[in-house]
Amino acid sequence: MLVGVCDFPGSYAFPPAGYGGIERWLWAVAVGARAAGADVHLLGPGWLTDLEHDWVRKPVRLEDLTPGTLAERELRDSGYDLLVVGHEYPSLPAWTRTWGELDCDVATFQHSPVFQHSPAAFDGRRSRLYCYSPEMTERYAEHQPIPELAVHLGLDEEEPPAVAGTDLVWLGRIDEDKAPHIAARAAQILGRRIQIVGPVFDETYVRRHERLLTADHVKWVGELGGPAKTAAIAEASVFVYTYARPYVEAGAAVFGESIRAGTPMAALTWREGTCAQAALCDETGAVAVVDPEEDDETAAQRLAVAIEKAESLDHRRVQAVGMQRFDPVRHFQAMATRPC
Repeated sequence: MLVGVCDFPGSYAFPPAGYGGIERWLWAVAVGARAAGADVHLLGPGWLTDLEHDWVRKPVRLEDLTPGTLAERELRDSGYDLLVVGHEYPSLPAWTRTWGELDCDVATFQHSPVFQHSPAAFDGRRSRLYCYSPEMTERYAEHQPIPELAVHLGLDEEEPPAVAGTDLVWLGRIDEDKAPHIAARAAQILGRRIQIVGPVFDETYVRRHERLLTADHVKWVGELGGPAKTAAIAEASVFVYTYARPYVEAGAAVFGESIRAGTPMAALTWREGTCAQAALCDETGAVAVVDPEEDDETAAQRLAVAIEKAESLDHRRVQAVGMQRFDPVRHFQAMATRPC
């Protein structure tokens, strides 16, 4: 099987070290496809040039090809069985025109809760859209989405054997949507230290919650990548996950990252059917479902209870389940199989 993994014209490198959603997912699919025995071509100029020593790298994007040119014929003659792409591509006319010449399947994962696809982008068989949670599957029902947990991998982020950690950790972009102040308050309720890892996206949000976010029990780590990021997760006792009431999480990488590292999760959600419920089970974490009409203090109290439950879990068992549930080979094989 020949698989083309197409880069995405964003701001992160491929493969990314630290952050990135679509970028980390595309790299995981490439790694999983190769491990499953497929031949893999990395398509597009975004892939790091030093990958050429170990991967077939073709710096061409389908949407840039002119009809009838030698470049288009060479791409067609390669004989791809499957292209794996960012979710915007199947709705881009220039891209789909070239794809139509290749006679292959296309698969993508929905990384945005708001992007609107063209009506004919997916047929559920030859062109397939995958969604993480029941919530996301419902949002994109008209495109015949297929439920699947996304696997994300970064550069040099291999997980060490699981250990029982010490501090709590929260990781993500720091802004209103991700609501780390609730995690900070839950840690404060428990008298626990929490590390906040990630880049600040919203200074106004930080100032609004400055009292909590700069309290003595909160350690600001900043943005981490590679082994340092993996260590921050693996050395924590519990990964604390939060988000704001109206926000819809399309498929957060942190679920797989945390339990693959052997760190159980305590997740706050405002409804059922979210990514947290899809990713976690009683062996890997605890989910606090809070009525969105409740205030932040009540949410933090409920999250604190979930943290205590998660901390009682066996880290080695968490990692064993995580490695199976978020296995890149399994993920690729699921996406490479055309539904009957």
